[in-house]
Amino acid sequence: MFDRRLLQNFDWLLLALVLIIAAMGIVNLYSAGFNRTPPGATPIYLKQIYWLGVGLIIVGLTVLYDYRHLQKLAYPLYILTVVLLLGVMFGGKMVSGSRRWLPLGPFSFQPAELAKIAIILVLARYFSRGLPSAPRGLKELLMPLGLVLLPVLLIVKQPDLGSGILVLLTAMSMILFVGVNWRTLVVSTFSLVLLSPVIWHFLKDYQRQRVLTFLNPEKDPLGAGYHIIQSKIAVGSGQFWGKGFLHGTQSQLQFLPEQHTDFVFSVFAEEWGFIGSVVLLLLFTGVTLWGLQVARDCKENFGHLLALGVVSLIFWQFFINLGMVTGLLPVVGIPLPFFSYGGSSLITTFLGVGFLLNIRMRRFLFGG
Repeated sequence: MFDRRLLQNFDWLLLALVLIIAAMGIVNLYSAGFNRTPPGATPIYLKQIYWLGVGLIIVGLTVLYDYRHLQKLAYPLYILTVVLLLGVMFGGKMVSGSRRWLPLGPFSFQPAELAKIAIILVLARYFSRGLPSAPRGLKELLMPLGLVLLPVLLIVKQPDLGSGILVLLTAMSMILFVGVNWRTLVVSTFSLVLLSPVIWHFLKDYQRQRVLTFLNPEKDPLGAGYHIIQSKIAVGSGQFWGKGFLHGTQSQLQFLPEQHTDFVFSVFAEEWGFIGSVVLLLLFTGVTLWGLQVARDCKENFGHLLALGVVSLIFWQFFINLGMVTGLLPVVGIPLPFFSYGGSSLITTFLGVGFLLNIRMRRFLFGG
């Protein structure tokens, strides 16, 4: 039974920050899809409004029940995720050379999105059994590392390098928050350097090309380097105040590819300039810092780690996406949370927001 007194502790500020970002994203998607919708088709901004409504319903359902009950679902959800990822390998829908989607009637579902939540839950459950006073060594981390690497490898196999990297970074952030001794960090870093030639060997050709393009995009300006060059032109041409709503040349003249998903920030930066970009960055920073406050105020281990995992997921998404579109990081296909078009991604991030709101509401219960 839901205790209505908990509504007194509802975090309206966090929800407001997220909704402001999402509303800005919908306005931006209107511009990104302006005069490009085929006759009879639904514009992408209207689809995003629909998914936003679904996300808000999920938030509402998520806050109804005590988040501690999620501990019981952590391992079953993890197993289900692995099964779905295996199902994608054999029965997934092929889109643009990648098998990432499972058809569900008129919709398609991306199990890699579920993996992001499943990993956060399973690591929070695993580490919540008792946080040690001393940092953990390599032997103590073998089990959680195994839990992380299995879905990551299945995701990369699709291939979806971006989602695989995101799941790995989120998991590593949680592990670092738990505590790792310096010897383990040194050994892990050194091992990663030694394994880099092996990792390079197993990358797909297009993935290698993305790394090479990141190092020198001008080498193939009309081919592999086209995306990032056009993105940097769009971001830079916005200058201080921007060109104005619907007046971006790179986006409206369709020079900018994937402008409703991976490069949606480039559309925004061109039209709203440096000032608009700073405002958006401050909003994301506010969500991140407030999420960390939620984690800090929660004295119960599972909720504390769950909040840290959600914040890490949101942070790494917007950090990598902004790095991609400005040429500071290779293009790996990670959307901007709450902002890029996509139902699976939006629902995943709103589910995470629901967890944060749930934890915040119950922070005074039983020491939480």
